[in-house]
Amino acid sequence: MFVCDECAGGGELGVRRDGRRPAAGLVLGGLVLLLAASLLFGAAFGAVALRPDDLVRMTMNHLVGAGFTPTWRPQDEAIFFAIRLPRVLGAALVGAALASAGVLFQGLLRNPLADPYALGVSGGAALGGALGFLLSLSFSFLGFSPVPVLAFVGALVAMSLVYALARTGGRAPIVTLLLAGFAVSAIMGYAVSFLLILNDRLQLNLPRVYGWLLGGISVTQWSQLGLAVVMVGLAILGGWVLRHSLDALSLGEESAQHLGISVESDKRLVILLGSILTGAAVALGGLIGFVGLFAPHVTRVLVGPRHGLLLPAAALVGAAFLVLADLLARAILPPTEIPVGILTAFVGGPFFLWLLRRERREYRV
Repeated sequence: MFVCDECAGGGELGVRRDGRRPAAGLVLGGLVLLLAASLLFGAAFGAVALRPDDLVRMTMNHLVGAGFTPTWRPQDEAIFFAIRLPRVLGAALVGAALASAGVLFQGLLRNPLADPYALGVSGGAALGGALGFLLSLSFSFLGFSPVPVLAFVGALVAMSLVYALARTGGRAPIVTLLLAGFAVSAIMGYAVSFLLILNDRLQLNLPRVYGWLLGGISVTQWSQLGLAVVMVGLAILGGWVLRHSLDALSLGEESAQHLGISVESDKRLVILLGSILTGAAVALGGLIGFVGLFAPHVTRVLVGPRHGLLLPAAALVGAAFLVLADLLARAILPPTEIPVGILTAFVGGPFFLWLLRRERREYRV
């Protein structure tokens, strides 16, 4: 198993040339401004262009009753609040959830290649979402259609199965978790392909299924966003509460136990929180790859390996990154919308490789 030197606290990632780290408040403040700018641009551009300054005044009028005289059309306000704003906020939420889950799983597994889908969550989510299309169900749960609901349930079921298979003698060894996650993800992934081949009636829905599997922000109601904000916010807060356990686990389970950490109980909590974050992201955006791998590594360059700062900073980086990726997905080939998962790979992949080359990080086996 690969162990990341900087995850174990031994690297210099995030340290300036003079040996000092940038102030935490300065970094977080800068990332908040980056996210705000990303949200503004994401909401301004689309099939109907909206002026960013008008969007700010609209928002101030609604939030605090600022009383700005409208210089925009009524339909512009309807487009912003009913379509654009829910979508860009949904993209930010999905990006924050995936980045935070990536931080949690990388810290738990001590593996720089770990992402939110490392423990079989993607396979379960894909199978659940495909069943939502196959069964042609028509129920609604808290504003969500069957596809995101079943995808969320599938993600949690897959994670529970992986943990149950890996657990032996009251423990769930890291290597066993990874192997069980790989096996479950592969089985469920091929189960999706098998279902698509068998079901002739799905032929008309195949583009929708593949589009969902490639990722795409699908927030259409404020009620969906509100529920997701609560789930993701509480899960990120729970991960931050476990920050000291994650720092200790990054040194190895034996070292963490010597430091007084309840290793197995904290591992279960990290897995649960990471699964909730991933399931919520899948429910809102389908299977979007690379964000959970890209954002934590980029953030470590800025803030170092300590999870108390790394987790919120990575959430902000992931949120801004996916908002901009979603904007590009809408803008590159109008009126066709490219699946955002393709953009996250095409944009994030080369940048990530450049970052690895520039930093010349080393990983020990």
